[in-house]
Amino acid sequence: MEASAPTHRRRLPAGRKADLATYVEQTGQVTVGDLATHFEVSIDTIRRDLDQLDREGVLIRTHGGAVSAASGQLKDRALDVRLRMQTEEKERIARLASNLVEDGSVIMLNAGTTTLAVARALRNHRDLTIATNNLRIPAEIAPSAFRDLYVFGGAVRAITQATTGPVTFTMTPGGPDVDIRCDLAIIAVGAVDESGYSTSNLGDAAMMSEMIQRADRTAILADSSKFDRRLFAQVTGLERADFFVTNTPPTPRLLAALAQADVEVITP
Repeated sequence: MEASAPTHRRRLPAGRKADLATYVEQTGQVTVGDLATHFEVSIDTIRRDLDQLDREGVLIRTHGGAVSAASGQLKDRALDVRLRMQTEEKERIARLASNLVEDGSVIMLNAGTTTLAVARALRNHRDLTIATNNLRIPAEIAPSAFRDLYVFGGAVRAITQATTGPVTFTMTPGGPDVDIRCDLAIIAVGAVDESGYSTSNLGDAAMMSEMIQRADRTAILADSSKFDRRLFAQVTGLERADFFVTNTPPTPRLLAALAQADVEVITP
């Protein structure tokens, strides 16, 4: 019996699929145009390929291109990309961190998608005073959760949708800074190893460090992709945190270092 004509394939040809995934992982960030030129196919074909690989979790689709989904690549990424990375892990961490917050307390939250998840997890809290440099939090946190919400001024980093500057407020223009304190600083970091907590930007590191200095207690947040890594700017040593909140137990070496620094590790 004669075989019928082949139907339109819904999956990528195996060779191009593997090559495309490898190319994106090695390059880190690519555009549709670059990929079309590199693989000598149409832009529409590349768009379909990227959509399929995004659905399979091989890469992360962005406007006009894609970035690698490899957890080992700890480069600065735009917020819309990072919002789609390790989402389940961040939600677990956020729920644990929210349990450390007492109604009526004063908290500071730094920039990042994990602290944004914390803000959403605070929906059942009441009478909080919140200070943050995360420009997305005012729109995402439940209005019933807070009594007062303050956003630190400074230069805006578009890639993180956050401000970078001093952790201070003034009552009047040109007046003296108000000395502020908080009960708990909730700080998401980009990496953690035996030397401490780090991030990729100097301004962010300075702001995070100052939040920690102004807090009675500090909870550091990091998912397992951040373990045993070191980024450009050191935030502080391990011992400056009271809690380390993560989605899975740290590696034995990191766990021993946290224990030595008297940091309580909180996992699901």
